[in-house]
Amino acid sequence: MIEFYYHPSPNPEKVALYLEESGLDYTLKPVDTRKGEQHAPEFRKINPNAKTPAMVDTDTGARVFDSTAILLYLVDKTGQYRLPEDPVERGQALSWLMFIATGIGPYSGQCVHFRHFAPEGNDYAINRYDFEARRHWGLIEQHLADRRYMAGEAYGIVDMALWGWGSRVPFILDNQEVWSDYPQIKRLLDEIEARPAAQRARALKSRHAFKTEMDDEARRHMFPQNTARA
Repeated sequence: MIEFYYHPSPNPEKVALYLEESGLDYTLKPVDTRKGEQHAPEFRKINPNAKTPAMVDTDTGARVFDSTAILLYLVDKTGQYRLPEDPVERGQALSWLMFIATGIGPYSGQCVHFRHFAPEGNDYAINRYDFEARRHWGLIEQHLADRRYMAGEAYGIVDMALWGWGSRVPFILDNQEVWSDYPQIKRLLDEIEARPAAQRARALKSRHAFKTEMDDEARRHMFPQNTARA
């Protein structure tokens, strides 16, 4: 059994999609990050970095954090949605998986932070992260121009990893018309969104009354560096 520590945000949603696609038994453990539950000592024993997602495999005792690490662990556990066996194809799949983990996620996340949540007066930061987010999404768009899925012709964990962030692109770039610039990404996301597993993964957020307000309490828990300076 998988104990899945979840918040309805991009990185946990990747794992939620895999769990639903694979049919693996799991129990949902909500972590309300705007209430500071990620800083609880019990949770930090699972993820010292105090972020979601995280998981405990009660069959093996393994504790795993970081969405990409969890995806790879679950692939090994279930044998489903494995990366290609061919070394060339496998290398490409791993490259794009890590590109999402180290590029798409961080730059999109920082773009959201400085655009929507940071105090005013961050023009330099907004310009930098907007540029990098657009550049990274543009590379994904180019990659999908001549292939159906991120790792070739088979749907797999690279697509699931992209889906976690994909639906937030209009919010990330603050442009509701942005899909005209990324038609190939939209095509793939629409296909994934229509899958029953994706619909079940989306529905997980309704199982718990997660805090949605970004008030002073939430900022204190989400951005503790500002409290430390006070």
